[in-house]
Amino acid sequence: MNNRLFKKYFPKKSLGQNFLCDKNVISKIVDFIDPKGEDCLVEIGPGLAALTYPISKFVEKLFIIEIDKKLLLYLKDYSFYKKLCIFNMNVLDFDFKQLSLENHKMLRIFGNIPYNISVKLILFLIKFNNYICDINFMVQKEVAERLVAIPGTKFYGRLSIIVQCYYDISIGFNISPKSFFPIPKIDSTFIYIRPKQIPFYSSMYLNNLSKITFFAFQKRRKFLKNSLSNLFNQQDLLNLGINPYLRAENLSVMEYCKLANFYEHKK
Repeated sequence: MNNRLFKKYFPKKSLGQNFLCDKNVISKIVDFIDPKGEDCLVEIGPGLAALTYPISKFVEKLFIIEIDKKLLLYLKDYSFYKKLCIFNMNVLDFDFKQLSLENHKMLRIFGNIPYNISVKLILFLIKFNNYICDINFMVQKEVAERLVAIPGTKFYGRLSIIVQCYYDISIGFNISPKSFFPIPKIDSTFIYIRPKQIPFYSSMYLNNLSKITFFAFQKRRKFLKNSLSNLFNQQDLLNLGINPYLRAENLSVMEYCKLANFYEHKK
């Protein structure tokens, strides 16, 4: 991509835009996603079509969600534009369930996600888990480390627990800032997310999990019997097989999920 093109479509800081421009990285991502003709693929934030163009070669129809009208006008210059089904809107308002039902397929979602909405978006997608096959995202490296963190490590926290309760997540590969324009001040990581097969989505269960982890990590150096005292008594913890003298970062994701389930029935 030449400088003239970047000048014409200069990334908007307000939208967290950093355009991917490294051909080797683009090729690596496409190989990682491994698109098939029968897939129902949804790209979030196509930018200057770095991924849109190569992936469109594999399908007859590609769904695009983009809030920036200027970038959508740019896509019209491509021959593959006729393959695109475009939604000009904020992805956090999009109904992925409806898209899946209309196409009678599970969705495969991918994109170079603006880092200012990456966490919100991943949490937002939880309620559509039963309609999503997998998610392939580029995120800030530190966010990726938090997403996959295990108990007892410095990155383990509320995000790790809530997300791992609903997703299986793995690290694909790290990407240098030099692979983007403009060059960000942070490293990036490509991640693979697969929703766990749960029978239903419960917003109340997610609210419980969020509430419990909030209190646990608000005073993370305290024992659980103290930090969670307004939600559970010590006997509750013992009945669930949880040591009340553990601290927030020592409890496993499964144990937090047990607490959320117990709290729902306790109320």
